Amino acid sequence: MKTILALMAAAMAFAMAFPTNASAQTAFPARPVTLVVPFPPGGGTDTGARIIAQRLSTKWGQQVIVENKGGAAGQIGADMVAKAKPDGYTILMGNIGTQAINPSLYPKLPYDPDRAFAPITLVAELPLAMMINPSIPAKTATEFVALAKSQPGQMSYSSSGAGSGPHLATEMFKDATGIFILHVPYRGGGPAIADLLAGHVQLSFMTVLEASGHIKAGKLRALAVSSDKRVSALPDVPTVAETIIPKFNSISWIGLLAPTGTPKEIVDKISLDVRDLLATDDVKARLIELGAIPAGTTPAQFTQLIDVDRKRYALIIRERKITVN
Repeated sequence: MKTILALMAAAMAFAMAFPTNASAQTAFPARPVTLVVPFPPGGGTDTGARIIAQRLSTKWGQQVIVENKGGAAGQIGADMVAKAKPDGYTILMGNIGTQAINPSLYPKLPYDPDRAFAPITLVAELPLAMMINPSIPAKTATEFVALAKSQPGQMSYSSSGAGSGPHLATEMFKDATGIFILHVPYRGGGPAIADLLAGHVQLSFMTVLEASGHIKAGKLRALAVSSDKRVSALPDVPTVAETIIPKFNSISWIGLLAPTGTPKEIVDKISLDVRDLLATDDVKARLIELGAIPAGTTPAQFTQLIDVDRKRYALIIRERKITVN
């Protein structure tokens, strides 16, 4: 009898010391998770992150804390996550700028963009709105171009940072229309829109997600959207392609990433849970209402998107000789 009891005790001790994969997976998350946004509050990346963080907190029963670490076109926040412990408790809400554009503009990033991150899932595609301060006497994109040509170098536009998606979209627009407008980069979309609202700059290409409230309130005037199709949140606003530049299409996106080395089962769990949230009616409706297009992909699909966009923007940057100076 003593031998049997001893064997049972040994078996229980072994099980406690070496939990099964199933129990290890269900244990995540066992404490709050930090979701780093590499930009100041108020931008499209931040807005999307807060929607996801709120829903994940409810789903997981653990708080998902949004931490804004802006600066250097997203490099500071991205570097923080790249160097974090790869356990799933510190993840990044990156965007097209941090993951697909910065590697071609900044040859000396503080991390290796090819090896620093484990893509989790694309969260949403973000069409951009071509917006002006209502004090500008232009009702269409064509009228704005004519006005800008009559005042070369006297107008300026804000972006969420040198090398950001909005920066490149505006440069592509300038290149196609032949206008000369000065670029004023900011540390994120929130500050960039704030100065457009104040009239310190005249134009911005920013995500509909962060700007739709100002547009609907009449504080900003949307002349066009940058996607190939109109946006549900702004159904009366035409696309750039249908108004002035055929085939123009330049959108941003946001997606989750973890530090490389994060266990695959944790990456897969976060990916599946976020995709489940994006498929719910309330999250879909909220994102669409604000001007985003809910996506949701597997880690492999998101990795492929990043690779494709990185090559595409490397070509655009090289052909147009775009720099961060």
